[in-house]
Amino acid sequence: MTRKRTPRVVILVLGLMYGAVLFAGFCAPYDPVEQDRDHPFAPPTRFRLMDAEGRFHFRPFVYAWTSRAGIFAEYQADRARPLPLRVFVRGSEYKLLGLLACNRHLFGLDTPGRIALLGTDGYGRDQFSRLLWGGRISLLAGLIAATLSLSIGTLIGVASGYFGGLADDLLMRLAELFLAMPWLYLLFAVRAFLPLRISPSTAFLLLVVVIGTVGWARPARLVRGVVLSAKERTYVLAARGFGGSNLYVVRRHILPQTLGVLLTQGAILVPQYILAEVTLSFLGLGVGEPAPSWGNMLGALQRYQVLSSYWWMLAPGLALIPVFWGYHVLADFLHERLEFGR
Repeated sequence: MTRKRTPRVVILVLGLMYGAVLFAGFCAPYDPVEQDRDHPFAPPTRFRLMDAEGRFHFRPFVYAWTSRAGIFAEYQADRARPLPLRVFVRGSEYKLLGLLACNRHLFGLDTPGRIALLGTDGYGRDQFSRLLWGGRISLLAGLIAATLSLSIGTLIGVASGYFGGLADDLLMRLAELFLAMPWLYLLFAVRAFLPLRISPSTAFLLLVVVIGTVGWARPARLVRGVVLSAKERTYVLAARGFGGSNLYVVRRHILPQTLGVLLTQGAILVPQYILAEVTLSFLGLGVGEPAPSWGNMLGALQRYQVLSSYWWMLAPGLALIPVFWGYHVLADFLHERLEFGR
């Protein structure tokens, strides 16, 4: 794959992942908290075109899993009745984009059949549905927290670099303090002061605000460097000489110079913040059950039996690989463009 095409592929991959989690209610066949206690740790459902009698089916179908008598989480395929795959089926209700009440899902089976593309967890909940709904929290937490960090960093970096003097000294010493601060322990401390049980929405907002406000220092220092250089350029001095206000000069001539740095920092910060959310939820300090996030889904792997016996429980960790790869490639591309532009 050529380097010219790589950013397009990365943007496509990330766009598909964010689109899938944004429309999780439609793409997921089931409610993420819906339990099927008769099928704990059921393996992924297999699509088939040829049935047990050797007949070909144009429509893909599956065989339901039936439990083996007396053995926990051991299943065999019920080959007596093929279950054809349906599209745009009716199912559990959800709100599309949090606004419109819908009950149509992209795919599924006729009731009472159930399909599990990535198997089920210990409560019989569909892992694929939980992966999509959990991605809403994990991926969007990283994106929103990075936006918050960049906003704070831009404001402080521009003010520090443009006005200089005492303001510059105070703001940069504050930035150094935040750079030296062990943010993970800070999050632990903040979480320790809160009630043990908080709603998933409250936990999500807490993670976004704390992670976003802790990580502003590095973008602020980089923006300050760009502003120090930009404010000495001829056209900026000319604009100030013609009576341009500080707000006009910053908005028209200086802020555009920081765009490359901000985009590069965004591509670096988003995966870091996604990992922070996953880590905290994995340790039980983030979004808690029954609401899914990739972190608390991976929390089941703390039990050796689950880790060694049910490989499909690793799905949230595997989903992080293309996310981190995509942002890494995107950051490298933006950095090269920024250096070339200079």
